[in-house]
Amino acid sequence: MAALPTLFEALWTSRRVRFEYESALHEAGERVVDPLGLVVKGSVWYLVGDRNGDTRTYRVSRIGAVTIESHAAVRPADFDLVRYWNESSRRFRERLPEVNATYLVDPGALRWIRYKGWRILEQIDEGERIRVRLRFDSDEEVVQLALAHGDAIELVEPAVLRDLVREAAERTVRLYSRETRRTARGRRV
Repeated sequence: MAALPTLFEALWTSRRVRFEYESALHEAGERVVDPLGLVVKGSVWYLVGDRNGDTRTYRVSRIGAVTIESHAAVRPADFDLVRYWNESSRRFRERLPEVNATYLVDPGALRWIRYKGWRILEQIDEGERIRVRLRFDSDEEVVQLALAHGDAIELVEPAVLRDLVREAAERTVRLYSRETRRTARGRRV
């Protein structure tokens, strides 16, 4: 967050900024931006800026080597930061993938699911276990939840992801079934 004070200064002085930026896909490159505002969501700061006539959002924690340019920043006369942020957030949420999965869960594991804030879509008590349908953003999250709790959580559907859980569990069993163990320094014992 070393860039934040410089970005504040650029906004106050209405100056263009140049910075190194690493995208979410770890692609690095230089950006020259007219800053339009800073937004904080939770504990994450975002720079909203105009780049070549296109309004974009940059996560401040991915900004490095920021410098203030001598050129004055150009701010569109009709730009409204709150309206832009709300619309941008809505578009982002609409583009998120949605994966629903159903599990049979021990009551103790259900407490953990609630604590972690997973999005519960449906919950049906089935005696010793609870049938829970959850919403995720990726297949990987579905598989990770099933693997993280051993037999306390059983993925019921989708079947293709159930197969991935089984395959990963089999690889893990093979790994831990090897006769040779390694110490922390990598020597065989």
